[in-house]
Amino acid sequence: MKYLLGIDNGGTVTKAAIYDYEGRELAVSGIKTRLLMPFPGFTERDPDELWKANTEVIKDVITKSGVDAHNIAGVAVTGHGNGMYPVDERGESVYNGIISTDTRAADIVSKWYEDKTSDRVREKTLQAIYPGQPPALLAWLKQNNPEVLEKAKWILLCKDYIRACLTGEICTEFTDISVANLIDTAAGRYDIDLLREYGIEEMISKLPPIKKSSDICGYITKEVASLTGLAEGTPVAGGMCDMHSCAIATGIIDEEMLCIVAGTWSINQYISRKPIIADDLFLSSFYCDEGFWLNTEASATSAGNLEWFVDRFLGEEKLISIKQGISVYEVCNKMIEETQPEESDILFLPFLLGTNEDSNSKACFIGLNGWHTKAQVLRSIYEGVVFSHLYHINKLLKYREHPKSIRLSGGAS
Repeated sequence: MKYLLGIDNGGTVTKAAIYDYEGRELAVSGIKTRLLMPFPGFTERDPDELWKANTEVIKDVITKSGVDAHNIAGVAVTGHGNGMYPVDERGESVYNGIISTDTRAADIVSKWYEDKTSDRVREKTLQAIYPGQPPALLAWLKQNNPEVLEKAKWILLCKDYIRACLTGEICTEFTDISVANLIDTAAGRYDIDLLREYGIEEMISKLPPIKKSSDICGYITKEVASLTGLAEGTPVAGGMCDMHSCAIATGIIDEEMLCIVAGTWSINQYISRKPIIADDLFLSSFYCDEGFWLNTEASATSAGNLEWFVDRFLGEEKLISIKQGISVYEVCNKMIEETQPEESDILFLPFLLGTNEDSNSKACFIGLNGWHTKAQVLRSIYEGVVFSHLYHINKLLKYREHPKSIRLSGGAS
């Protein structure tokens, strides 16, 4: 029997899973990766640490599954969209990986909205600009840290960096690059005039070749085989951006359904035969199923807020979860079950990482009093995240009928 290995590098966790051809999961392994915040607005990760996490979860999931690695027919990688991972001609990192929640380039993006650059590029890219995208990050590095760009041979996205580590081959893929504000979506290619609008036209030589999700983009190298237990020569597919992966994995194959991804980002989306072209829609991008477009409303306002609260304030609950042998999030759910909506009127604005409306937005609790309990504060975070999703869904419903069903994925699911 043959099997497939999938690898996911989200904003907080690296996972690997093995499936049979019927889609049954045999085993899964995950490792939380560190978020680096060296300065306000910076969200980065150590690329070497990220690669090490990938080798560890691959090795662990093969062991857990009991599968002979020679029976793994193929590997595919997904990862968070946007951000950037610059590498040199050897494929080695020249800077920390930058995650899509990064806001260091907020002032540059504000200027692009003021001078209408945003309107001109939207005609080609079909999306809004935000600070965590490659154009803004490249413009920021050009102004503030040009030596990084001088060292960089290629500008990669997250999954492309991991695929390059697995195979030694450099490329990107259509779903991922189509959400990065770097291509003319009608033509399906890079556009020098588009890059000129951003003031980064010289970067076109550093943008990798574009492949399809299903293309074989390389093979597991001998070195990687020794690190992971995979068989040398195992083919590695192009893969896709994580929000596209979530949509197809939850069965979004027609226009009647809607997909919600509750992870670091609040992602809300559906597919259509034609892209939705509207100034108030976050983006339309290529879908992995040719002939469809993925229409998305999103912001970094989802379960990342809960993770922050757990890490900063729920040390006691973490100990309880360890003693009981359960997830700390199960403890959180039990705390919520013991509260009632009418007990408290705390409002939580889930803007720890800004919003797509204003990258400088700040999170806050409104209506907090001394008598409020930890559980009630926690409930307000749940509610704030849910209402953020609702805000985006209501925007999508301006362009479609109510869906027949909604599929939920992401860490919070």
